[in-house]
Amino acid sequence: MAIYEQSTLKHNEHLLLDQPLLRLPHELLRKNFRSAHFTIEKDTSTLKTLLKDSATAAVSGRASQQDVLRNIDTMITRMRGVKRKLTTYAEEEARLHHQTAARITHLDELYSMRSVDDVKYEAWSRRRLDRLLADYLLRRGFNQSASELAEEKDMQDLVDVDTFVNMSRIREALLGGSVAEALAWCTDNKKELRKMESKLEFMLRLQQYIELIRTQSEPKLLEAITHAKKYLIPYWKTYPKEVSQACGLLAFPPGGHSSSAYSDFYKPSRWSELADLFTTAHNSLLTLPSVPLLHVALSSGLSALKTPACHSSASHQGEGTSTLGHGVCPICSTELNELARNVPYAHHTKSHVEHDLMLLPNGRVYGSQRLQDQAKKAGLPPTLVKDIQTGEVFAAEGLKKVYIT
Repeated sequence: MAIYEQSTLKHNEHLLLDQPLLRLPHELLRKNFRSAHFTIEKDTSTLKTLLKDSATAAVSGRASQQDVLRNIDTMITRMRGVKRKLTTYAEEEARLHHQTAARITHLDELYSMRSVDDVKYEAWSRRRLDRLLADYLLRRGFNQSASELAEEKDMQDLVDVDTFVNMSRIREALLGGSVAEALAWCTDNKKELRKMESKLEFMLRLQQYIELIRTQSEPKLLEAITHAKKYLIPYWKTYPKEVSQACGLLAFPPGGHSSSAYSDFYKPSRWSELADLFTTAHNSLLTLPSVPLLHVALSSGLSALKTPACHSSASHQGEGTSTLGHGVCPICSTELNELARNVPYAHHTKSHVEHDLMLLPNGRVYGSQRLQDQAKKAGLPPTLVKDIQTGEVFAAEGLKKVYIT
């Protein structure tokens, strides 16, 4: 019964790791719809105004026939521009719907399996592992490798290559000392960032201000003052400390013997901090996990297998020798022991160990019935037992009963 329960697939628990697989296309669809709606509202309003003015001028006789025709040509050109934009949005929507359908089909395959012993489950798990690897590569900036992996495994619809490539492009620009790309992204997502109360745009504008002051040329300093009035002062109530310090930068040029409160503004590491801030805002906006899904899966697996004995002093007696794949606890192996040291223990509500445990003189523990069965298979007398793994033979009277508390 215990073996059956362990092998039974709990679909909802399996899919906890795959929530971003459907969330991201949903968020991208929402963003695409908002962009299309904004385009329609903006251009429709302009067209209505132009049409009304042209009609009024034509009726009142204030506009000649040529002027009216010119206005009509302008409206037609504008409508064609709207059509091109909406066509692009429609194509993007169709692509996202196709991607979502492919992902739903992939996840639905899991519900046709009832046990982890199912042959189909192994193939499905391998495909998910490939997805997690591609996600990890994309988050680490190995976009080409991730794209080739997705293409080789025929899972382009299951991996968000374009989203992460765009994120990497902006992140690399920030690390290279350019805020233009990140500011353009902030403009496209202005409303959402405001709802999130993100300070990304303010920090980008502040960095622009710092770079203007860093030059110490008079034209740039005057430009910095203008920049501060336009982009920093409006944030006075939200970030009073940062704005006050920014104003004080004019009196503390880089390289001077200023206090750490001002010298920190000129540190090169600020670009890395901005890149991390952008990544956090990007992931929050698209409801993406802050860490690679591969890390989440690995951490969960390590926690599920970890026990207090895995990091006891006795478990390190054979340290330095690989034991992975030799019938011992994976967490006790050299490869995984240190990796699992800081992960929490799993919460087990039911024990699946044998009820009649016996301790052998060599420190190994087995069920009494299993030891008896092994002894019979080996042709040993009832007074002897055999270690199932090592093959050592011991007297039955030397065994000790084990109680789990």
